[in-house]
This record gives sequence, C-alpha cells and structure tokens, in this order.
Amino acid sequence: MDGSLKGASSTHWRTQEMFLVQEVMNLIGKGLRLDQVAREMLHLLSEIVGLNRGRIVLKDPDGKGHRIAYAYGLTREEVARGRYAPGEGITGRVIQDGHLIIVQDIDKDPTFLGRAVARAQLPRGAVSFLALPIRVDHRTVGAIACHRIRHRERALSDDLTILRIIATMVSQLLTLNERVEQKTRALEEHNDMLARELRIKRARYGIIGTSPALLRALAQVEKVASATASVLLLGESGTGKELFARALHLASPRRDRPFIKVNCAAIPDSLFESELFGHERGAFTGAVDARAGWFEQASGGTIFLDEIGEMPAVLQTKLLRTLQEGTVVRLGGKREIRVDMRLVAATNRDLATEVAHGRFREDLFYRLNVVPITLPPLAERRSDIPDLVLHFLTQANQNNQRNVNLTQGAVTHLARQSWPGNIRQLANFIERLVLLASEGVLDVEDVRPMLEGAVVTAPPLLASASAPFFSPEREAALRAMGTVRPYLPADSHGHEQLRMALAQAGGNKTRAAQRLGLTERQFSYRWRKLQPAP
Repeated sequence: MDGSLKGASSTHWRTQEMFLVQEVMNLIGKGLRLDQVAREMLHLLSEIVGLNRGRIVLKDPDGKGHRIAYAYGLTREEVARGRYAPGEGITGRVIQDGHLIIVQDIDKDPTFLGRAVARAQLPRGAVSFLALPIRVDHRTVGAIACHRIRHRERALSDDLTILRIIATMVSQLLTLNERVEQKTRALEEHNDMLARELRIKRARYGIIGTSPALLRALAQVEKVASATASVLLLGESGTGKELFARALHLASPRRDRPFIKVNCAAIPDSLFESELFGHERGAFTGAVDARAGWFEQASGGTIFLDEIGEMPAVLQTKLLRTLQEGTVVRLGGKREIRVDMRLVAATNRDLATEVAHGRFREDLFYRLNVVPITLPPLAERRSDIPDLVLHFLTQANQNNQRNVNLTQGAVTHLARQSWPGNIRQLANFIERLVLLASEGVLDVEDVRPMLEGAVVTAPPLLASASAPFFSPEREAALRAMGTVRPYLPADSHGHEQLRMALAQAGGNKTRAAQRLGLTERQFSYRWRKLQPAP
C-alpha cells in the first residue's frame, strides 16, 4: 500500500476512533445504568472498529472467581459459560496478574480455553484474542476482552489503544457506580435506622404517625421528658393527650414508677378532695381506713390530670399548695406528707380565657403552664390517617373477631374527611364500620353512606391552626359531631330543665346529666345552686 493510501486509511480510523469515544462520552453523560452503558460500549467497538464479541469480566458475586458481567454479540448460553476460577485461562491470568495478554492465534495457543464462544461460531481464518485489565484504585477488578480478525487493514497497536481508552472509561464507570451504591446503601441504612427509631418510639409510646406536626410535638415531649417541670398539654378533644402524657412518663427517668391518670371531669365534688389527697380514718362517714390519695400513689412517678379546667376552685388552691411545697395533707389529717411526682395536665379549653373570667386561678395557671405543648388536630396530620385507619381496623377486627378490610380507595376517601373529633372520632367510626360491615372488603361506595352524618365538615376557623380551643364555631361543630362536650356556663340550665331531666332519668343524676350533655359533677353543682336556701 503506497503512502497516500496508508495516510487516508489512518485518517479514516482516527476519525472512527474519535467518533467512538464521543459516542461513549455521550452515553455516560445521559446518566444511564452501568449495564446499559457497558453493553453499548461493546456494541460500538464491534460496529466501528471491528472488535467483536466483546465482554467485560468482573468478580462473580456468587463465588470466588470471575464471570462475564456485560457482553455484546454473545448468546445467553455463552455468557453463562463465561465463568473463570482465579488465574484460569487467558482471562483469569489477566485479572490475576494485571497485565495485557494478546493471543495472536487462538487455534495455536493451548492456554486459550475457548469456553464462552465455541470455535465453530468464529470465522475460519486466524482469530486473535485481546484481553486487558480493568483497574480501580490501583486494583485489578476485571478485564475487557474481544476477538479480532488477525489479518486486516487496521493496526493491532491502534486496536490496543482504543481498548485501553475503553478500559479506562469502564474503570471510571465502575468507580462512580461503586460510590453511588455506597451512598445509596448509606442513605438506605440511615433511613432504615430512622424508621427503626420511629417504630421503636411508636411501639414504646403507642403513638401512630410520621407527619411533621406529630413529630414536632413528639420532639418537644422528648426534649422536656427528663425535667421535673409541670407540662400542660393543649389541643382539641380527641388529639391523644393521654398518649402524650404516657409518652412523657415513658421517656423520663420515672418510667419504672407509677403513672396515675385522673379525669377531673368524672369525679363528683364530694369525692374530689379525698380521691386526690387521700383521707384519714374517720375523716367522714364510711372512712373506716386511711387511704393514700392519687398524689401519694404517684410519688416517684407521674400524675396526669386530664381536663384540669374542670377542677373546683377550692381544690385549685390546694393543688397549687401541693405543687409549691411538694406536700399533701389528707382529708381529716394534719400531717404533711412529702410527695415527689411529675405533674402533667391537659385541657381542651383556653385556660387564659378561663382565668380572665375568674373560672381558673391565675397563679395555678402559671404554675401549670411552665412547658405548654400543643397537640396537632387530625386536620394537620392528614398523612397519618392511612396508618391510623390500619391500626384501628386491626384493633377493631381483633376485638370483635371480624376480618374486615378496606380498599386503598376507601382509605384515601377517609383521609379526605375533616374529622373534627380527631383521633377519637376516627377510632369510633372504624369500630362502627367493622361492626356493621356486611362484606369482607369495603370500598368507597360502602364507606360513604356511613360517613353521612358521622363527619362534620369543619368551618374555616375550626380547621385553622391558629383558632382558639374554644369558640362558638368550634363548639357548634363539636356539638354537631356528638363526641365532645363543650364548655357550658354555670347557669346554662334552669331549674325546670334539671327537674324534668331528673324525673325522666328516674332520679338517677348520672343519667340526667347525660341527657343534658353535662357531667354528673356539673349537674350536681347546678342542682344545688338552684335549690332554695334552708
């Protein structure tokens, strides 16, 4: 071949090589998966420079040797046969020693295994085999290899140059892929750790959900759990104040000591002082033995006063003294008994308004309000509703020996409801749904009729995070829902209303109170107030 033809041929191959490298760079820039880029590299080697049946051999994840990881021009069976023990054959030696090996004629080299591609599948003439190491961080991690027709216009040195370039690119791809996998694994491990921590917290506290609003409240709980200061839990009725009070207890150093829950709205006036502070023997008729009150029983642990706004004014004074001095005096006694308990109080009222109207002691309010924590309503936790639905559904099925399930559409429909009664209303609805279900799997059309009248769409003020806990709009929505007893002034019922309710209840004050939407203590207070003076 004369010089001009050689020059033209050389220019042609240089152009082809530049085109190949450019195409490979474009592939890498597209952000494709490693396997896609590797196979297309080998495809371009075959189509552009005639290096056929290329394969990239890497460590076998299932064994100690190596295997063909990516290939072009090989069948699945040929790829499957491409497995090599350390140092086995040409490919094994290249990976073991880290050096290039050129087999000029595969028919004349006894070390060439011909394992992956049978000789019959190759051209009849002399066929060469080229294998180059792939290095990552100065370690040989694999090899790139291909078949080459021995007698051809293109120089062997040119083929080796382009193979070295491709091997370097594969090395960079493997390095990048390894780093991405490491970061992905680290991120997955971190996410798993966070999920485990969250599951542990949920299992420990019994609090379901991962919404930002819930996690913020939970973070506040854990931040102050180890302190001894009083905590005031604020929020709408049904937001899970008791669960948060227990979370405070369980996250504190007092976790192994008593947790005493007291519902201030459920205790009659006549028993309030005795229940809270205890009584001595003979303090009143029927007090045949001395009894420790709940403050004494909670000593060393935590006492939770739910609906603290219902506490009678006279006992608010005594509670304040207990908090200030750390002592109690039993009913009928004179001895001061030291108590060491953490107080957690809760209310759905605006205590500042109660103070302004003279219904709650200002000094007690400030004593309780050291650490206020506002619990989010369900309207601010919509992303938690599917988890809550699943939890209550499982609970209701177990309690009632049922096997009722909801479609994803039904769960999504429930998540769109307003739930002004919050978690308590949702739990009650799910239990009713399970009890009344006639099918094993309920869809939107099965759920929708049961929602009618059960869920009240909250007015804008009710749904607002800045709305006060008590307002006329909120009271109307809660009363319509029928699950929350709103605050009622002391003169809310006249003598005739009380008398008729008592008569209809057969003289039973508890039932009469229920008829009027009052607690027994509220009913008794109004009844006594309206009786003529003796």
